[in-house]
Amino acid sequence: MFQQVVRLEAANALAPLQMTVVIPTFNEVDNVEILLDRIGLALAEVEWEAIFVDDGSKDGTPELVERLAQQDRRVRLIRRIGRRGLSSAVVEGALASTAPVIAVIDADLQHDEKILPDLYREVASGKELAIGTRYAGTGSTGDWDANRLKISRFATSLAAPIMKTPLSDPMSGFFAIRRSVLLEAAPNLSSVGYKILLDLVASAPRELSSSEVGYTFGTRQHGESKLDQTVALEYLELLLDKTVGRFIPVKLILFGAVGMIGVIVHLTLLKLLMAGLGESFAWAQAGAVIGAMTFNFAMNNRFTYRDQQLKGAAWIKGLVSFMLVCSVGAVANVGIGSLVYSHWAEWWIAGIAGAVVGSVWNYVASGWLTWTRK
Repeated sequence: MFQQVVRLEAANALAPLQMTVVIPTFNEVDNVEILLDRIGLALAEVEWEAIFVDDGSKDGTPELVERLAQQDRRVRLIRRIGRRGLSSAVVEGALASTAPVIAVIDADLQHDEKILPDLYREVASGKELAIGTRYAGTGSTGDWDANRLKISRFATSLAAPIMKTPLSDPMSGFFAIRRSVLLEAAPNLSSVGYKILLDLVASAPRELSSSEVGYTFGTRQHGESKLDQTVALEYLELLLDKTVGRFIPVKLILFGAVGMIGVIVHLTLLKLLMAGLGESFAWAQAGAVIGAMTFNFAMNNRFTYRDQQLKGAAWIKGLVSFMLVCSVGAVANVGIGSLVYSHWAEWWIAGIAGAVVGSVWNYVASGWLTWTRK
């Protein structure tokens, strides 16, 4: 394999680089050589390079790319340690390039590399952005079932309010963009999750001139799909960041949402302990508090701070520190609430004030003590 990549380079060694193809990878060892063969065939008339950005694959993907890079200087590798995420991987790969055109393609072989020349020509001829679309022209979602198609369409409709550039397929991960445009948008990128194209068009300071090229979405042949509940959460997080993120940190919103669910957990446990086990209110309340705190910690550890997730012994230590932080927050809640009540004598205003102060304290202090990065 990889026959097309190993070529004589002396004749074109001085030719200027025209396009960089950025390929994020995580456990895609079976696809790497096949993809490079296909890219080499598709871009036979273009001076290209491929930058693989690997997020700690354990299946030999980075080692394989290293060997291939020794055979062909057009193949490069960026290893990331302690960092994950397709969007941020694409940004790092793009920033490592000097080519005027940046293309992005998945390593799972589901994107049709045969339209790469079309995407390149659109940008090289004056467009700022060219995307491979499944929803316009000759585009198709392939063998998707009806439910997956509905979910994709729904996610696309949610993206409409934050897009400065109208696109038929803002969820696409297959596109080409002028490097100068990407650099212009880079300071405003959220780099959250998998939807880098949506992030780019939402972060660009203006509407971009764009074109679309239809393609049929393929079927994964090797490796495992990265789509899971975390992807959906990261998409929601991206939408929040692009709408209210400039005013309220997205993690604070997620932290608050977990807290509201925690109130329901607290009340449910309180009722079960009193009505089901016959405990006194004091003991039932104590048990409910501990249960709700444990729930809140587990949910925040799994979702809000998933990029700093604690495991093993660190999980236990984190739970203890989280409970200590929340205990101080409870004291602050009562103190601020009492102070406000003494001045305005409106119980609901005092209650809200105390809850807000307590929640903000819990968020700030737990982010500093519980989920701090070493």
